[in-house]
Amino acid sequence: MAYTTIDKSDDYFNTLLYTGTGSNLTLSGMDFQPDWVWIKRRNTSAGHKTADVVRGFGASGKVLSQQSTSAEGTQDLIESFTSDGYVVGTDSSDFNTSGGTYVIWNWLAANGTSSNSNGSITSNVSANTTAGFSIVGWTANSGGNYTIGHGLGATPNVIITRQRNDTSPWFVYHDEVITASGSNKSMLRLNQTDGTITNSTATTFTSISSTTFGIGTDTDLRNSKTMIAYCFAEKKGYSKFGSYTGNGSSNGTFVYTGFKPAWVVAKKTSGSGSWRTWDNKREGYNGDNAFVYANLTNAEESDGTLVDFCSQGFKWRGSSQDMNGNGGSYIYMAFAENPFVTSTGIPGTAR
Repeated sequence: MAYTTIDKSDDYFNTLLYTGTGSNLTLSGMDFQPDWVWIKRRNTSAGHKTADVVRGFGASGKVLSQQSTSAEGTQDLIESFTSDGYVVGTDSSDFNTSGGTYVIWNWLAANGTSSNSNGSITSNVSANTTAGFSIVGWTANSGGNYTIGHGLGATPNVIITRQRNDTSPWFVYHDEVITASGSNKSMLRLNQTDGTITNSTATTFTSISSTTFGIGTDTDLRNSKTMIAYCFAEKKGYSKFGSYTGNGSSNGTFVYTGFKPAWVVAKKTSGSGSWRTWDNKREGYNGDNAFVYANLTNAEESDGTLVDFCSQGFKWRGSSQDMNGNGGSYIYMAFAENPFVTSTGIPGTAR
């Protein structure tokens, strides 16, 4: 029995912490050159910033904010890459103010892009089939109802997408939401607190397969818009995208992932609630787990009673309606620090 397909998770996902200097800042300690980076200032209110290889890094790189509906801007977020890290630019207080403290999450795709013609519209893709992650860029048609090749070679469990060149929300497909609702019109929005929603009579996500995903008639995802998407397919022992039901207790729901988590984001789907994000670098041990809101500019918040990271998953320790309300329905995304048992039979441990 194979316990995992990936023994060393930080070859594909890693978290770095740093303090800004106001001048070009070299960060080290990476085992790979990331293709998608997501930065959040921790010690004061500031926007999230994200950049990727498809939209481009460097002085002319394009940056979006996860909590915002604003169109992308040009900012020097990642100026250049080094042998074990990268140089953070100076264009924004959101990612390099002197004395500011920051967290940056990093994912590996293909360290380059290629054309994909599997869908009805050709896409530009950076895909890592081992880790189940791809970044997909394309230009939508005018009428909608089209398909896009994602390059994963497996059916995505999660797709996060939005158009780049105009005001637009972030759309999130999660296969547990679709299964529960029985409607492919159902979705979540990363920049909002809404539970599962539909966009009137328009369709957002349609067919999802091992080669393509479908976009329907939603006006934010057609009309010749320039698009970006981040696609994830679950990999045993490395990533897990699932759902759970809260119990409203300090002895809260345990969520089995099959690994000790390095990063978790969760969202209520049965009602309003913020997206909250934890990782294994911003805290020392269970009982001291700080989080940031993915849909807000708020500074990092500490709630040591809310969640424990365990060797096989995570356990809620609080009754927050956002994360563990009694009878509430929730979805999550999680990436591993290490598998519960490696491919050679070595067990993992909790913190």
